[in-house]
Amino acid sequence: MKTPVTPQSATSLPRAPRDEAQTRMRKYFIMMSIRVICFVLMVVITPYGWYTWVLAVGAIFLPYFAVVIANVAASSTDSRAVAPERALPVTPTDLLSPADSTGVIRLQETKAVAPEHPAESPEETS
Repeated sequence: MKTPVTPQSATSLPRAPRDEAQTRMRKYFIMMSIRVICFVLMVVITPYGWYTWVLAVGAIFLPYFAVVIANVAASSTDSRAVAPERALPVTPTDLLSPADSTGVIRLQETKAVAPEHPAESPEETS
């Protein structure tokens, strides 16, 4: 006995690789911008104190976290695409009538029909 299979939904497909790469690059760029700001503030703000060390830690360790965060998958709950053949409840041959049991589609051409109003020639318009 076959188990019923639901059709594949377009919304359950994974993200396009280009979109995922853009998202990862955006995350990485934001983290690197914060790192540059930490480094600049660490050097510019005087007198030096405990906040200088916090900014230095941010400037030193943010590249590692930027790479890790940027490369984390968007969501581990994304469902994978199902092959369309598995999503079909019946085979295409089941949809054919008994007369079409060969499974061959035949196309027939017909003769072209002349237009009802022939185009005017340039001599007639002047």
